[in-house]
Amino acid sequence: MKIQFLIKMVTVMAGASLAFAAVAQADRFASVTIETVPVTGGISMLVGSGGNIGVSAGADGILIIDDQYAPLAAKIKAALAALGSDAPKFLLNTHFHGDHTGGNAEFGAGSIIVAHENVRGRLVTGNSPVLALPVVTFDDDVTLHFNGEDITLIHMPAGHTDTDSVVLFEGSNVIHMGDHFFNGGFPFVDLASGGTVQGYLSNLEKALSWIAEDTAVIPGHGPLGTKADLLNFYSVIRDTSTEIRVKKSQRMSKEEIVAAGLGEQYQSWGQGFINEGRWIETVFDSYPR
Repeated sequence: MKIQFLIKMVTVMAGASLAFAAVAQADRFASVTIETVPVTGGISMLVGSGGNIGVSAGADGILIIDDQYAPLAAKIKAALAALGSDAPKFLLNTHFHGDHTGGNAEFGAGSIIVAHENVRGRLVTGNSPVLALPVVTFDDDVTLHFNGEDITLIHMPAGHTDTDSVVLFEGSNVIHMGDHFFNGGFPFVDLASGGTVQGYLSNLEKALSWIAEDTAVIPGHGPLGTKADLLNFYSVIRDTSTEIRVKKSQRMSKEEIVAAGLGEQYQSWGQGFINEGRWIETVFDSYPR
């Protein structure tokens, strides 16, 4: 009887924990609002919780880039409805992280999901439902002809992760950088998922070479930017990673470099998702001694 009672109590407590987690998640997103930021012409950026969403609205319908978290799907659809339709024809994923693909299952029933082949592979490994999986995948790049312009996804290898792409809107002169751009903050480089700091820098150099001075730049996180903002971001990542690598070559330990810090000029860069200490640790771990 005691064993049965204990089993019952464990079951009840487990159920209560799951219910509490569900309520906590609902509360987390209850106050989130979706802000629509005009970019140019039919291109907009939606800001909520998670990665910034790119939107192309026009005669062919709605195309979106990324979709934040599943609990926000209804709010995102309401924002899209105001732009023309709450049912996107295409959904492009810049990479596989949940703050960019959490809504895939919600939108996948009516949208064609397009992403690099590694996005599908990692979502399958993570046991994502079938509706959340990309149905069109590519290796290097792929172009969609939609709303009167060429919209091209270009794979950015071994950068933020091994799944990333940026999205170029040729006619509108816009680029969505995904998480290859944290506007105003240190980036998250997911070393466990194939990301590298050197690859991240190389990818930024490529993107900067493709765009014009007046190109609008949608970041994965942070406010709408310009090429000058992206160049400043690149300079900070390059200069701080070089400083960390030099200190590592001088046989300083990770802990010593974190304690020394990077200087007051970078103080504001550590106020976001990735603080200064975590950025130092990422760079230290990304490069061999």
